[in-house]
Amino acid sequence: MAAAQDPPVLPLDGRVAIVTGASRGIGRAIAIHLASLGARLVLNYASSSHADLLATELNSSCSSSAPRTVAVRADVSDPANVKSLFDRAESFFGTAAHILIACAGVVDSKYPSLADTAVEDWDATFSVNARGVFLCCREAANRLQRGGGGRIITVSSSLVGSLRPGCAAYTASKAAVEAMTRILAKELKGTGITANCVAPGPVATELFFAGKSEEAVRKVVEECPLGRLGEPKDIAPVVGFLATDAAEWVNGQVIRANGGYV
Repeated sequence: MAAAQDPPVLPLDGRVAIVTGASRGIGRAIAIHLASLGARLVLNYASSSHADLLATELNSSCSSSAPRTVAVRADVSDPANVKSLFDRAESFFGTAAHILIACAGVVDSKYPSLADTAVEDWDATFSVNARGVFLCCREAANRLQRGGGGRIITVSSSLVGSLRPGCAAYTASKAAVEAMTRILAKELKGTGITANCVAPGPVATELFFAGKSEEAVRKVVEECPLGRLGEPKDIAPVVGFLATDAAEWVNGQVIRANGGYV
């Protein structure tokens, strides 16, 4: 009789990943994909209970008796909340986190021109999209594991390249994310931590559909060379690759995962 073989070691086995905005859309897909790569997960959410349900699903599907996923509520625009998010990761898993995926984001679904953008809407967009990423990246830069396997992956938007009217606040906030990520990669010299950004194109999520007519969605689809909207599952493997050792030589980059949409 052949001897039983040990299961293969997964790329992220033993590593702890914090995923912000993990309750739905792209963040949820990223979390599920990282779990399939062996990561232990901290699912951050702002108000939705979907993250708790996802944590339950992932833990029930895991062969390990110890929970490998925990949902943590935190407002990423609040410094104390972000600190507590990292504290919770460390206390729950007994180790510093290895990976940060900064995916939480909001959009003004009225899509106003810059001239018609209210100051409070501009501030609300930047509070989550830019300030939130800054706070999470700052915490990660000081607290992620050193010496190898440390990964910071932010989520921007291909709108930074296409510069569509009606998205000034959102696009500007994501441009800030790209700039700070590329600078952070240089500032982390000597730590073994890489910092990269994934910039999805149009992806079929609640965030994308909010405020758009069927005609507007159809026009977006027509402009894509692949003739369809992206799916969260199109983005998750790109993030997953950047989180693994296979991407160790990829650093300070912005990857536009958009099906050729510009």
